[in-house]
Amino acid sequence: MHITRIRPESRPGPAEHFTGTVWLDEIASPEAPSRLRMFSVHFTPGAHTAWHRHPHGQVLHVTEGEGLVQRDGGPVERIRAGDTVWIAPGERHWHGAAPRTFMTHLAVVEAAEDGTTAHWDEHVAVDAYPA
Repeated sequence: MHITRIRPESRPGPAEHFTGTVWLDEIASPEAPSRLRMFSVHFTPGAHTAWHRHPHGQVLHVTEGEGLVQRDGGPVERIRAGDTVWIAPGERHWHGAAPRTFMTHLAVVEAAEDGTTAHWDEHVAVDAYPA
């Protein structure tokens, strides 16, 4: 057993992967052989990810606020505090805050054998993000 009492500092989400202001807090990144990664992700109103995929899928659990999520070819879905979203391995998607509310979610992924947790694509088109 290992208890982590000191966490890394919050860090801004990189502009190449996010639109708007996003902060990331690393919750868990255990040593090998574990490949689990967990973050608390804080989105300001309207902030969201670029399109991306995860090699082993992703679980999102909304802890506060209201957000949006969309898989490629599907409708934009509203998500709220208490909702949990399972995104299948390789499923192209984006997620983030609703236009006028903050949103925080826990993001849980399993890294691939090479350590990759996500494959990033282009930003969501401005006219495709609901106003």
